[in-house]
Amino acid sequence: MTRQNILITGASAGLGAEMARQFAALGRTLVLAARRTDRLAEVRQQLLRANPGITVLVKALDVTDHDAVFRVFAEAKAELGTLDRVVVNAGLGKGQPLGTGYFHANKQTAETNFVAALAQCEAAMTAFRAQDAGHLVVVSSMSAMRGLPRTMSTYAASKAGIAALAEGVRADTLRTPIKVTTLFPGYIRSEMNARARKTPLLVDTEPGVRAMVRAMEREVATACVPAWPWTVVGYAMRFLPLRVVAKIA
Repeated sequence: MTRQNILITGASAGLGAEMARQFAALGRTLVLAARRTDRLAEVRQQLLRANPGITVLVKALDVTDHDAVFRVFAEAKAELGTLDRVVVNAGLGKGQPLGTGYFHANKQTAETNFVAALAQCEAAMTAFRAQDAGHLVVVSSMSAMRGLPRTMSTYAASKAGIAALAEGVRADTLRTPIKVTTLFPGYIRSEMNARARKTPLLVDTEPGVRAMVRAMEREVATACVPAWPWTVVGYAMRFLPLRVVAKIA
């Protein structure tokens, strides 16, 4: 099944913008949502220059404004007729070890990566249930496989939470025309990890997102992306002793 009308949050840069480029090359109709409307406008112009004839809508959206999430999703559905795929991609990566005086940063990450993602899933499922069809894609993280130490603790917990939420929605929509995919990206170059320490497992944005798009197009239930080496790494993370995971995280 071709999911023609695709809404992507966090689409002004990084993985979201690259998803837009790759879906545009497939001729899809796009709704790009993010806070930075100037960046969205630049992405839109790039897409239209490279792919004349496609439709690209841009929507200003701060996903932590939950009323705005519902409004923007409803507007997009009204303008296009249907929302065929929604990619819950917007996220935040900052955080500090608990108990070190940075509750505000951890709270912001938790609210963005879980509560705001919940709002996006709720708004998407409202549209999908009304039209009895749709594909919900949730971008989690390989960090969701285990609890992680230091600056990753809240981020990992929030990504594990949204993965569990997506699985719950999948269980609720089994044997229906509504499909749910959870992506667990490994280290893919983006704005979020631009300052991260060097790692031999880091892949460039374009091939990393290509793996994500392939998994979305197959509409698999879950996928570690890129599959190599992250499927193996994910298995190891789940079963290695915590003291080992804590050292390598």
